[in-house]
Amino acid sequence: MAKRRDVEREVLGTIGELAASGLPAAELFRALHALLLEPLGFDGGCWHGNDPVTGFPTSTVADGLDPAQFEQAVHLELRGEDATTFSAIRTAGHRVQSVGRATDGRPERSVRYRELLHPCGYGDELRINFDVGGGRWGSAAFMRERSRGRYDLPDLRLAERVAAPIGAALRDAHLAALRSPRTPSPAHAPAVAILDRHGRLRSADAAARELIGRMAEPTDHTGGVPSGFLTVARLAARRGGAAEMRVCTPDGQWLALHASLLDGRHGGAAVVASPVSPLQRLPLAILAHGLSPREQQVALYAVRGTSTKDIAALLHLTVPTVQQHVTAILHKTGVRSRRELVALLMADHLPTLGLPPRA
Repeated sequence: MAKRRDVEREVLGTIGELAASGLPAAELFRALHALLLEPLGFDGGCWHGNDPVTGFPTSTVADGLDPAQFEQAVHLELRGEDATTFSAIRTAGHRVQSVGRATDGRPERSVRYRELLHPCGYGDELRINFDVGGGRWGSAAFMRERSRGRYDLPDLRLAERVAAPIGAALRDAHLAALRSPRTPSPAHAPAVAILDRHGRLRSADAAARELIGRMAEPTDHTGGVPSGFLTVARLAARRGGAAEMRVCTPDGQWLALHASLLDGRHGGAAVVASPVSPLQRLPLAILAHGLSPREQQVALYAVRGTSTKDIAALLHLTVPTVQQHVTAILHKTGVRSRRELVALLMADHLPTLGLPPRA
């Protein structure tokens, strides 16, 4: 037992060092993968950057997995028919879940296990949501071969302990991207890509080809597009219409991806990428500053120009309580007034000066 505690302390210490290093998300994922490979005992795994607001995966770093299975994995995730989808885990109030625990030791009850894990030779899977401050900043899945048995309670406990500091590190990486002034995109017009019904790239304009190259991931997918393109297209197909999500490029540019179906549910999709508007980036800026759920509500009303008295009435709070929340919001964002708060949250980028250090 003592040895296990020593391992946990060493792992958490190294995560703290990695968080302070300022690595881009993809490099951070690779370092974390190598760090957790032996302590968690997995044979293959994938890490995702997420749209913090919707929680949908927007980027992927994988090792030991078959890229040809990626499209099916996205399909199963968005079908929502399994207790171990990332969304289901979060809805159940967990950060961590395994197939073995979710099915009470009967993995065949899991659609994901029957259609993806078992055919690939895996006997169990451990999944983690990196949730901090109301935002889902990333997620990860670790597959274990059947011969190695299922994940046990110490494995799950370690995963629980690493989830929060990894989530905080990813949140800080997002905040760093929001703080950085962006160089204008090479293409001022929206980028347009056409995907077929299987998520494969059919055609793209010059701006989309440039963007797809800029967002190329360490793991090549058979569709030839980044994870975010495939996810938003699959989400539109799932909804039978359109879908939208935010994605951060490796060089720190925030984009909005919008997918619309072509010729019905089975005719593929058009994906349009454009820089996020101030309104689209507002939830990102609020989540990135670590505001509590109630502080987020107050901040949204404050940005709209709602008076303290009206905020109190709308949220069923007292005026002094709203004033306390406003004071906390100003402290966490490093500004001195509501006017500065609006300028901060709605600006093209967040200034680096005057902001308090991250906790």
